[in-house]
Amino acid sequence: MDTGLADADLLVSLTAIGRAMQGEFDPRRFLDEFSARIQRLVPHDRLVIDHLDEEGRTFTVFAEHAPPGLVLHDEHYTTTSGPHARYVVKEWVLQFVFAGEAVLIHDFSTDPRVSDANPFHRKLQEAGIRSGLLVPLECGGRVMGAMVATRLRTHAYTETHLATLRQLANLVAPFIQSTILLHRQRQRQRRLRALAALTGVLATSLDARDVFGRLAEAAKPILDFDRMAALLTSASGRDLELLAAAGMPDGAGPPARIPLEHYSFTARVDAGESVVIQDAAVEMDPTLPGDRRIMDFGSRSCLIVPLRFGEQVGGGLYFGKLHPYWFDALDVELANGIAAQVVLAVQHQRLAEEQAQRVRAEGRARQLEQRLSSLRQALDDRYGFDRIVGRAPALQEALARAAKVAPIETTVLLTGESGTGKELVARAIHQASPRAEGPFVAINCAALPETLVDSELFGHEKGAFTGAEKQKPGRFELAAGGTLFLDEVAELPATVQAKLLRVLQEREFQRVGGTATLRADVRLITATNREPARAVTEGRLREDLFYRLNVFSVHLPPLRERGDDVLLLAHHFVRELGARIGRGEPGLSREAQELLRAYRWPGNIRELANAVERALILAEGGLLTAAHFGLDGGRAAPRDGAAGPAGDPAAPEALAELERRAILAALEHTRGNKTQAAALLGITRTKLHTRLKRLGLAA
Repeated sequence: MDTGLADADLLVSLTAIGRAMQGEFDPRRFLDEFSARIQRLVPHDRLVIDHLDEEGRTFTVFAEHAPPGLVLHDEHYTTTSGPHARYVVKEWVLQFVFAGEAVLIHDFSTDPRVSDANPFHRKLQEAGIRSGLLVPLECGGRVMGAMVATRLRTHAYTETHLATLRQLANLVAPFIQSTILLHRQRQRQRRLRALAALTGVLATSLDARDVFGRLAEAAKPILDFDRMAALLTSASGRDLELLAAAGMPDGAGPPARIPLEHYSFTARVDAGESVVIQDAAVEMDPTLPGDRRIMDFGSRSCLIVPLRFGEQVGGGLYFGKLHPYWFDALDVELANGIAAQVVLAVQHQRLAEEQAQRVRAEGRARQLEQRLSSLRQALDDRYGFDRIVGRAPALQEALARAAKVAPIETTVLLTGESGTGKELVARAIHQASPRAEGPFVAINCAALPETLVDSELFGHEKGAFTGAEKQKPGRFELAAGGTLFLDEVAELPATVQAKLLRVLQEREFQRVGGTATLRADVRLITATNREPARAVTEGRLREDLFYRLNVFSVHLPPLRERGDDVLLLAHHFVRELGARIGRGEPGLSREAQELLRAYRWPGNIRELANAVERALILAEGGLLTAAHFGLDGGRAAPRDGAAGPAGDPAAPEALAELERRAILAALEHTRGNKTQAAALLGITRTKLHTRLKRLGLAA
């Protein structure tokens, strides 16, 4: 080749490239003039410039010059306005060129370097392309692409043509690189500007799940993908929770919750790294459930960027593409921009949820305050001192003492016979105390088996004894902040009395089988139907415990010492029980009132309430007479078929008829339910069956 002529031609060729750079870029027209200028130097039917991506694994077509029938590329252009497909280097004969080698091919159909497995190689041969020149484009000390000239006949080129094309490639490579950088920057700016439009999408809803599909649609022109999902780190930090997904085929999306270790990339994302997987089939671990799911449903390229909430990574944003080698560095930058928008949506949603929760909590708090006020009023109405029925001076004196001690954190001992209302007074003291908002816990010490008293009062640890399958709090724990009422305290075993004494002295206790010391934050009210001093003398109550319990005592008088209070209470029970069992409010006959006054009431108020209930059942809504009460001469009526009072031969028969009527009325009231009838009569089901047989009422 004539060197002077070659230099002139090279200059003309370079000028052609310069003019092509000045106009609007079109990959299919960029090489038109350049191709015409170099035809005499390197004859060709097609001329293509390819651009090698920075990581060296994929390439795209920068420019393609060919007549209409020989334009063979479509979406793989370097400088398209949006994302683009890429060719994989290792599948092409160009892999040798990108390694720095100039390649001369005399016949594409027979050259061993041309793989028949590559669909594009077959496409070349089908188009009639037979020979070619492939030379690297080098700039800045690295291969940045390739220039390819091809012809429709075999053996069209020589080594001289190869050298000439390589010289041309070296000349234009810097200009090609500049053009690529220019258009890449313009493309980057266009796509980054498009991110701003996503804000408008997010503004349509405060629910990130609801807006996620529209966000994905708006983001797809910016960052081309087939699938998109947002996953948030759970509160435990061990799992990922699905926020939303788009583009997923049925069953292909991640589950609602999946452990972090089920994906191979989560540790990197959690460390703040953006992860690009160019070929899932090669780079992912099929033994991991998360990776396996991605691979099974066809995603080949994956891009995962962290969702940053301030300085904390709180999840990841996933993009998947069905083609391998899809995402590049610009895509990573754009994905992080989209992730920032997703974070903004999630933060807005969380703020909205927190506000809604706050409003609901405030509403519930107001309702609870109203409910508490209502319940407090109801408790005051039910358990206040003014609700205790009675005008007897002895009772009024006892209530005055109880009211005086109520506001003070003093241990109170209530004494009096069984049924005199000690628990009712204890509740009134609690309601009038500063601990009224706390619980009132009552326990009858005489009703507990001796082996369980310790556990019931102080609780136990798991395994403390046979049957202790789990930890159980005792009554002292349950009553924390309130009042603990120990009825029949003199019946406690000696060992438990000793522990109770320590609680009173130190305000501390331990669960059975435990070693932790717990604080006894309770006010203690105790009661006994025994004479405390006598119980001490008999050795049933520790003397030192008695003195600790007897800081302030209140004695409740028996009903027989309260005069006309028996009638006040009787009328009260008639109203209350009559309404409860559907008997209305019948009156008391004069004989009944005289009988109630005369009777000594060994069971006190509890016995009176039971007597009124039985009378209401027998009277069937009519006036309550003396006969309905079944009381005799001021003494308790005989029970279980016992003989009547001496000198009263008619008493057994009268009592039997009265008993018969009471049982029939109870069965009628309970519609034949013997268990409920027995409970209503105050006897066991076995005793009821015995009496039914004796009275000839058994079915």
